[in-house]
Amino acid sequence: MSDSADTMENAVETQHGCPVQDSLGQRVLHASRDQYVSVIKALADEGYEMCVDLTGVDYLAMPQRTIGFGIQAERFEVAVNLLSLSQRKRIRVRVQVPADDCTMPTLFDIHPGTEAHERETFDMFGIVFTGHPDMTRILMPEDWDGHPLRKDYSQGSIPVQFKGANS
Repeated sequence: MSDSADTMENAVETQHGCPVQDSLGQRVLHASRDQYVSVIKALADEGYEMCVDLTGVDYLAMPQRTIGFGIQAERFEVAVNLLSLSQRKRIRVRVQVPADDCTMPTLFDIHPGTEAHERETFDMFGIVFTGHPDMTRILMPEDWDGHPLRKDYSQGSIPVQFKGANS
């Protein structure tokens, strides 16, 4: 690696060992799965006391997207939005999740309010949160096949019938 590449890499801002970027005025940390729980815990200790949202993203149609910072883009991503009420600040944590190992550790012990968010992400995207107290479907019936927000999930159709119209 050249000296200029070393200098550029060293110039990347980090927080808790994760590269940081600005996205429309909001700080975004790019954590690895190994860093995920410890980073969320550290942010909670810094005053980010509320998890506003946790969701999944399926980038099936964008396999060659670049994230930067030397991070390998994966098919799935978990995005967590945290809020510090006392400091009036928000921060987002993004974690890449490979398609062949769709698991993430739960945040339930740090932010119990993530219980429903993690179940919804499991139900819609198939990302399993290990250590979750009730990793079951929350929106779809228990016997439902597949995960409807995955980009490769086939769209079904239900015929709409209008009153008085010939079927």
